[in-house]
Amino acid sequence: MITRRHGLLLGAAGLLAARPLSALAGADDAVLKAAIAGAWRAPANVARDAARHPHDSLVFWGLKPKLTVIEVVPGGGYWTEILAPYAKATGGVYVAGVADLANPALSAGARKGRADFEAKFADAATYGAVQYAGFGPVSGPLGAPGSADLVITARNIHNFMYQGDMLAKSMADFFAVLKPGGFLAVEEHRADPRPETPGVTDGYVATATVVAAAEKAGFRLAASSEVNANPKDTKDHPFGVWTLPPVRRSAPGGQPANPDFDHSKYDIIGESDRMTLRFVKPK
Repeated sequence: MITRRHGLLLGAAGLLAARPLSALAGADDAVLKAAIAGAWRAPANVARDAARHPHDSLVFWGLKPKLTVIEVVPGGGYWTEILAPYAKATGGVYVAGVADLANPALSAGARKGRADFEAKFADAATYGAVQYAGFGPVSGPLGAPGSADLVITARNIHNFMYQGDMLAKSMADFFAVLKPGGFLAVEEHRADPRPETPGVTDGYVATATVVAAAEKAGFRLAASSEVNANPKDTKDHPFGVWTLPPVRRSAPGGQPANPDFDHSKYDIIGESDRMTLRFVKPK
């Protein structure tokens, strides 16, 4: 028997998605696979799974039932669409670290972005009771000290590096909220083997930069994975990593798109080469 969703034949994955996640809670990996195959996920996010490897990434990062998981700067909710239903089905808690409403300098756009995100994930029948924590340059703690099992930050490190001491603050926040033995999961555009560009203006970060920042906060690197490696990424694109999908920039940032730009070379490369790291807070 085959189930059809978004025009794709999903076979067994579709059958899992068609069953309530709660019915699969006794088989952890089945719940995760069903969440990834969930009919509620946006088609644009599903289309990126081949590049983002959600199952293997989350397993590597240590996702398990009944964990309190905090995802910082979840963007449009690629991971939220998976993590929140998974937490609901397995007795866990999903917390989104989003725009800090207590920051008086927070832009109207950022406030609207948070409101739109909360509205998108308000369906408790699908996503459970999503919790929120303010996160930003002047935000307070992400939660009570030692209250989280897993903190995830995906493709955010380069943005933290553009904001003064935000990288150091972020790592300190992550360390404080995690339980001893808890994990910090990092996915980031990888500059290696070439040197990091001054100011990280192209969006690619050296692995050593991330490891040093995490270790300074007290973390220990537990493992690294090549699950999100892309050897086709030459890392010398005219508009940095944003030349590649999904952004597909065709002009310098802030300038109008160039309709004559040839994306074909960059579309063949696909999404960026990325480091995938798991840090642990020592016991």
